[in-house]
Amino acid sequence: MIGRTFSGPARRAVSAAAGSLRRTGTRTSVRLLPPRAPGACLLVAACLLVAACNVSTGHHVPGADHAVATAPPAYDAYGAPKGPTVEITITGGRVSPAPGRVEAVKGHAVRLVVTSDIADELHIHGFDLTHPLEAGEPATVDFVADRTGLFEVETHESGLVLTQIAVR
Repeated sequence: MIGRTFSGPARRAVSAAAGSLRRTGTRTSVRLLPPRAPGACLLVAACLLVAACNVSTGHHVPGADHAVATAPPAYDAYGAPKGPTVEITITGGRVSPAPGRVEAVKGHAVRLVVTSDIADELHIHGFDLTHPLEAGEPATVDFVADRTGLFEVETHESGLVLTQIAVR
């Protein structure tokens, strides 16, 4: 680095950090470390080593790794949703179990399994999801609860409220 030319703010920064400047015409040369200071070289090297070690220790602290910045997977390794699975049956215009509230965690998958005795359409408010219901056939709907709030699940034709999903 001895003899390298710096200009503008870089020259001022180097000159402040270095010991001496020598100006020749329009060029300025910098002697970064005097040859008689080997102890200073060791001190600088030790400081840089300690600083570099401290930078990487954050990855070993729980909650400080890169996984915090990304959403957890919504499904487990076997493809099952990490959130609730809700089974609902509609018979003669009655919902079983009775409409209630299901808790879900934001970022987890929710699975709805709905069986109706008549053809209808399932609608999940807030997620704008619809799914046809065939008479007597279970319909499975999986979705990721990617927003928080309270969302109703209903049928369109018969207008039945099946459940509410509270995502936190």
